[in-house]
Amino acid sequence: MAEKIGAQKAVSDLSGWDVVDGRDAIRKVFRFADFNEAFGFMSRVALKADQMDHHPEWFNVYNKVDVLLSTHDADGVTTLDLDLARFMDGIA
Repeated sequence: MAEKIGAQKAVSDLSGWDVVDGRDAIRKVFRFADFNEAFGFMSRVALKADQMDHHPEWFNVYNKVDVLLSTHDADGVTTLDLDLARFMDGIA
């Protein structure tokens, strides 16, 4: 299992991510030019997440993708969440 690091530690290593109130999780809202760009982002993340066997909680409306990361098995933020967040930031 991945190492549990907690939301506070994770956001200190990331840019634009916030700690979720009442839950050991991190959140970021990505905005794109249009739906096509947002869906392309989600497709790339989906492939990476499947490869990692670690899947985000997310919500999409038109050009916005609202992402929440937390490792359910660990009941909190782990290195898997940090790795996936960094990947998302890198391709956004």
